[in-house]
Amino acid sequence: MERLRRECQIDIRITHFPLHPNTPEEGLTLEELFAGRNVNVSASQERMAKRMLQEGLAYGDRTMTYNSRLAQELATWAESRRDNREIHNALFQAYFVRGINLARVDELVRIAGQVGLSKEEAKEVLENRRFHDAVNVDWQRSHALGVTGVPTFIVENRRVAGAQPYEVLKKLVLGAEPQSD
Repeated sequence: MERLRRECQIDIRITHFPLHPNTPEEGLTLEELFAGRNVNVSASQERMAKRMLQEGLAYGDRTMTYNSRLAQELATWAESRRDNREIHNALFQAYFVRGINLARVDELVRIAGQVGLSKEEAKEVLENRRFHDAVNVDWQRSHALGVTGVPTFIVENRRVAGAQPYEVLKKLVLGAEPQSD
């Protein structure tokens, strides 16, 4: 996304999506999450790791999924204060590279501090759920746009879903009908 932002001089709007909103605070193993859905977790992880490597992005050996609702509320607060790239990159690294439980307020407060945000204010924002309604608005927008998974990239009436190679996203931005794999 950063490469697209630079090369195509575009603005990117992130809209949060309720991915597995009923996941308990302690999280679920990926096997628990996909139980009964005919998903080969190992193969999926290998594909994702390969895609990330091709794009020069770090990706850890993730075995758990966590509820991201509070992380979305933290990101929305951070976006209201400054450029959103830092917080989103930090949350991505914490979750996908280091396997941090983003449902835990203490972990989110630590991440906020790492990107230069006030830890005290972050804790207050999360404990008082100050951005709960704003995230609800994003969830409603996601639903209205027909989003069913993340990431989903939408430009005008064209879209692609899932982690995609740069070339696919560039075609989407430039107006060509992208072919996702």
